[in-house]
Amino acid sequence: MWTADNWKDYEVLDCTEGEKLERWGKYILLRPDPQVIWSTPKVSDKWNKLNAHYHRSSKGGGEWEFFSLPEQWSISYKDLKFNLKPFSFKHTGLFPEQAANWDWMSGIIKNTLSKEPDRQIKILNLFAYTGGATVACAKAGLDGEQGKVSVTHVDASKGMVGWAKENAALSGLENAPIRWIVDDCRKFVEREIRRESFYDAVIMDPPSYGRGPKGEIWKLEESLYPFVELCVNVLCKKPLFFLINSYTTGLQPAVLSYMLNSLLVKRFGGKVEADEIGLPVKETGLALPCGASGRWFSC
Repeated sequence: MWTADNWKDYEVLDCTEGEKLERWGKYILLRPDPQVIWSTPKVSDKWNKLNAHYHRSSKGGGEWEFFSLPEQWSISYKDLKFNLKPFSFKHTGLFPEQAANWDWMSGIIKNTLSKEPDRQIKILNLFAYTGGATVACAKAGLDGEQGKVSVTHVDASKGMVGWAKENAALSGLENAPIRWIVDDCRKFVEREIRRESFYDAVIMDPPSYGRGPKGEIWKLEESLYPFVELCVNVLCKKPLFFLINSYTTGLQPAVLSYMLNSLLVKRFGGKVEADEIGLPVKETGLALPCGASGRWFSC
């Protein structure tokens, strides 16, 4: 498992009976987690010191119960900073386990630029949400005031793209070469291929189900393989990496590995790794699984 274990402002304190107890900066949140199927003693003394609790409804969805929580606050990860806001479906606007992938991508970018200091790296971030990967990549390519990594951030939600812009500004990337696009990801990639606009890397965090701004329907099990197949055509001749994240139970690491090996290794060579991603749990010393990632990278 790839574990995001370098956080200072975030931690999973404890987890049991379908819920995880988390610290986001100085605030304690309790949220449901379908992976937490065990019933273990509640060890942390923070179980009774909540700032907010998201209650899942038996009819689907749920609602927040607030005790003492601001409408918005921020936390940092290394030299990145993110705005947090509790909103629907238990979310806060950040998936902290993705820090494991931010570090991996940042390492590739920095290593590439150390060997090829004049290289300009173009990255395409699809289903890009509030921009964790966008700001991580842009920051890794920052050389003084000059950005050597340009990121195209694409999401169908105007609100999410606006939130990502806030995170970029908080991280000191107001003037970084980031292109903000509100669009259906498939249609955008198709246009980029027609334009012969190619990228050094592709990142995607596709939802299980979604709709584009014009009602386009996305179903992961039906749409992912042909979409990845399409995205291979937007890569340059010597790409650096390709990352797929999955929070859908049926898409295990081995599935992502098979897909990336079939579509990328055959064409570009390189290597594929796939594994679960997770977060350390403070009270137990164990790791909470949070999803899966598949990584292709040039050797």
